[in-house]
Amino acid sequence: MNPTPASEADGPGIPQHRGQDGPAAPGRVEATTVPRQKSVHHGDPTPPAYGPDSGPETPAGQGRGPDPLDDPDPLRAADAAGTENLLRCWTRESDLPRPDGDILRIAFPASGTALLVRVLYWSATGTHRFGAAVLENAPADGPPADAATVAVLIGREGGESGAGDLVARVADSVRHTAGFIEQRRRSPADPAGADLFLTAEQSLLLGHPLHPTPKSREGLTESESRRYSPELHGSFPLHWFAVDRSLIATDSAWTEGGPATADELLAPHAEGLTLPPGTVAVPVHPWQAADLLHRPQVRALADTGLLHDLGPHGEHWHPTSSIRTVHRPGARVMLKLSLGVRITNSRRENLRKELHRGVEVHRLLSTGLAERWQREHPGFDIVRDPAWLAVDDPEGAPVTGLDVMLRHNPFGPGDDAACIAGLTAQRPRPGRPGMRSRLAEAVSHLAARTGRSTTAVSAEWFRRYLHHVVRPVLWLDAHGGVALEAHQQNTLVLLDPDGWPVGGRYRDNQGYYFRDSRRAELEQRLPGIGAVSDTFVSDPVTDERFAYYLGINNVLGLIGAFGAQRLADEQELLTVLRQFLTETAELGSPLPAYLLENRQLRCKANLLTRLHGLDELVGPVDTQSVYVTIANPLHS
Repeated sequence: MNPTPASEADGPGIPQHRGQDGPAAPGRVEATTVPRQKSVHHGDPTPPAYGPDSGPETPAGQGRGPDPLDDPDPLRAADAAGTENLLRCWTRESDLPRPDGDILRIAFPASGTALLVRVLYWSATGTHRFGAAVLENAPADGPPADAATVAVLIGREGGESGAGDLVARVADSVRHTAGFIEQRRRSPADPAGADLFLTAEQSLLLGHPLHPTPKSREGLTESESRRYSPELHGSFPLHWFAVDRSLIATDSAWTEGGPATADELLAPHAEGLTLPPGTVAVPVHPWQAADLLHRPQVRALADTGLLHDLGPHGEHWHPTSSIRTVHRPGARVMLKLSLGVRITNSRRENLRKELHRGVEVHRLLSTGLAERWQREHPGFDIVRDPAWLAVDDPEGAPVTGLDVMLRHNPFGPGDDAACIAGLTAQRPRPGRPGMRSRLAEAVSHLAARTGRSTTAVSAEWFRRYLHHVVRPVLWLDAHGGVALEAHQQNTLVLLDPDGWPVGGRYRDNQGYYFRDSRRAELEQRLPGIGAVSDTFVSDPVTDERFAYYLGINNVLGLIGAFGAQRLADEQELLTVLRQFLTETAELGSPLPAYLLENRQLRCKANLLTRLHGLDELVGPVDTQSVYVTIANPLHS
């Protein structure tokens, strides 16, 4: 397929990426390998161990020694995680080849040096594990390069204006991660008790393994981070404003438990507030409240008596993995709040079109589409976003950041719903040695319970995941013309008491692609669809993004987690995936054939996106991020 306009963001000095089957453009980063007698592991389920929890079938304490993530010093462990992320990103986005040995040499011509990186595990899907990285020609007893040093080298190579920002945000991400690791090593892992959904939401200590700054939170102080971070089990009451009713913008298609408006759904949580006559209570994140009061648009409303600051009020809410969406066990709603903090690549403030989009999708599903869908896939659904409340100024312009989206809370205390990013996340468990994921624990439990091997259980778990979670997403694309931005944090798997997948959920009012080729059909279902939500996307861009989010990020990322955590052979799981895609091609979604037939795939480049200083919530969907071309592991 032709490159999308996102590729035009590649500026001077950034290599143009062609994947393993195409020529490298001038300026491509040089990578060479240094052979060693012992070859690096490439997918054997029983590799040499590098830590006490490297896998149920791997003898502990053999081979390479402790995993760098288990370093007793939380800062060194966090820095190792940050360095690995940068190296994984640079390896993928620069299309570096697999080494012949266990040392990868990465040249940085702009700095006149190179890094020698110990490869602990080379992943067919990009989830590599790296050990120490040392500067070539550095003293033999010198320290390894830290994450900030690696960020400097990468930034110079890119030659982009965002290089300095990258270094600062890498340091910020490492600092936060160190705090998370330290706290989790000494505190109970699950203070939320029986609320399994919240426990899963709080487990992403290291963040996205292919993002350069997964835990950067620009704008939060140390005390604010402790209060607002899910990884630290933060919680807080909401901050409330009373806004003149004439300025309220709202919509609701809420049907769960009977029709309700947004302010009716919020009323139980505002109970006890004294509202001035003619006003409506609007909740905001407490960090956002302090920031809003310094904005001229909000200050003007307060000065004219159209807005009143009521302060914090009510019960405590818990941040979920997105930080700005908050959950309260037993509440009827979850709240997606605006938060002007730069998290990963973007300021997380609700856009008005996204508020419309959530309600619109709920209405679309209510036309009978959901009924058809769930006859085929009763265990899967979208977590609905059917109501919102926001504020306009007297001239009718949206007051950015003063809004709330109301999300249906479908999870009771016993529902084991875990986002895939949380399920695969490595984390310490007090009283147990080493980092380990919930996925590894589930596979170990099932292997012991069934008497089957870890690799056999992993393959069966993966098959069930594809059936219960991925197949329904393909059905909706085929029969509804709606592709979901189903990356690992937006995709929830429902687990039975033994840990097998039995269903799934998708969440995110930002992540819908209405296929332009299906416009007439969708218009017939819901007249006026897309007019204010700006959700129709050309089929080529939809195919590219769907292949990245569901194919690369979600499914191939899950395969990489199985492999890197020593649970399964990635090549065996790729065989399972090929069989699944062949079988599901008959559904009618273009994605199975797209993944099976293309030798190269377009892949979001989080590191280059960061270097270019792009905010992924700003601008047209096809130019919000940098995309590069990578080899399709289904063909490798």
